[in-house]
Amino acid sequence: MVVLTEHESLPGSSSSSSTHDLNHRYDVFLSFRGADTRNGFTDHLYNTLLDARINTFLDDEEIETGEPLKPELESAIKSSRSSIIVLSKNYASSTWCLDELVLILEQQRSFNQIVIPIFYDVEPTDVRKQQSSFGEAMSKHKERMEAETNAEKRSEWGRKMGLWERALTQVADLKGQVANGR
Repeated sequence: MVVLTEHESLPGSSSSSSTHDLNHRYDVFLSFRGADTRNGFTDHLYNTLLDARINTFLDDEEIETGEPLKPELESAIKSSRSSIIVLSKNYASSTWCLDELVLILEQQRSFNQIVIPIFYDVEPTDVRKQQSSFGEAMSKHKERMEAETNAEKRSEWGRKMGLWERALTQVADLKGQVANGR
C-alpha cells in the first residue's frame, strides 16, 4: 500500500532532487479513459482521494483522438508526486491516454514518480502482450499510421507506436491492483 501525505517526500529523494520536489502541485495525477470509467470507478476514486485530503488532478474534458496533449495536462503530470493509471478496455484506443502513459513512465524513470496501475476489467497480460481490446486498439493505430500519406506524419506515428507498445509492456509489469466490476 502506498500512502501519500502533504509533507512526505518521495522515497530515495535527495538534495539534488529537492528542486523537483518543490514543484509538486499535486499528490496524484489520474490517467484514465473517460468513456470507460469517468462516471463510475474513476469518479469514486477521485472523491475518495479528495476526502483523504490527497491533492488530485483529474482532467474533466474529453480529448479527440490524435490531438496532442494539452500543455496543462503535461504540466500536471510533471508536477505530480505520483500517478494512478486506470487501465480499462478502451484505454489504448485513446492516443491521448497512451501519450500520458509514456510521459508518466518517463517521470517515473527520471524523477522516481510513484506509478500505480489499476487494471479495471482487464487482465495485466492483455496489456503487457497487447492482446484483446489492447491488441485491437494498437492494430487500429497501426492502420491509421499505414494510411497516412505524409511521410513525416507517418514516421511520427511509427515512433509513437514504438513508445506506446513499450509503455504498455512496462506498466503491465508494475505491481498494481486488478479491479473487476468494482
